[in-house]
Amino acid sequence: MSQNSRADIHNSTGFLASAHAMADAAALETIRFFRQNPAIDDKSKDPGNTGPQRDFDPVTAADKAAETAIRRIVTENFPNHGMHGEELGRLNPDARHCWVVDPIDGTAAYILGWPMWGTLIGLTEDGNPVLGMMDQPFTRERFWTTDTQTLARGHEGTERVLKTRSCEDISNAILTTTHPDFFATTEQKSAFLRVSGAAKTTRYGGDCYAYAMLASGFCDLIVESGLNAYDIAALIPIVEKAGGIITTWSGDPATYGGDVVASGDPRVHAAALDIINSK
Repeated sequence: MSQNSRADIHNSTGFLASAHAMADAAALETIRFFRQNPAIDDKSKDPGNTGPQRDFDPVTAADKAAETAIRRIVTENFPNHGMHGEELGRLNPDARHCWVVDPIDGTAAYILGWPMWGTLIGLTEDGNPVLGMMDQPFTRERFWTTDTQTLARGHEGTERVLKTRSCEDISNAILTTTHPDFFATTEQKSAFLRVSGAAKTTRYGGDCYAYAMLASGFCDLIVESGLNAYDIAALIPIVEKAGGIITTWSGDPATYGGDVVASGDPRVHAAALDIINSK
């Protein structure tokens, strides 16, 4: 790629076009392995694992191949950008722009053959999420942000603008989380159960797909714990530019993960934080 053509992609439109190319490249790898019983490694047994300690933390050849495909595009198009991926680690960690990538968010669902997984591609600028994309190539759904909106494209190929739905009171809220076992401490579990008790109903198993459904107006509240930056950075713009809000349990920015609350209506978000932080 020439220097002139490379300069042309260093703007929000070029970043988005490159994110689409990354998602396309990753999809070739994830679909190639999906429902083909790929070999599975358990990262929870890795002595170098510094993430949340879980009994089973799977990774497959598809995870690694998809992240490799994304990294190839980053290094070719944006040699001065950083990248933080779940499987291959960090690249140019001091760069102003950083691509934050989870090649398969929801690997446990992936190896079960369930479609509740996706490829997460986020871009941060000076540590702030500015672009988000979640791609589910099996269902042919893609969710992404522009400067001002969250858009989605379904299997039929039609693009639409997403908007979170109104929910006046947490007693009317549909709550979701990936799995109750991910609340590692007694305090975290108790906090989640208090919110679950206040909500209308609770469903499990969404991973990144739940955030896309929140942005689409199909649920109201997500409470999770122990997330890494690559689990959430791409999802923050998707939810916020659809009208929602994501913070940590203390109300701080959730860019770097941790314990996270996402909601489509600020009133439900405030109520959830009050419940979580009550003793």
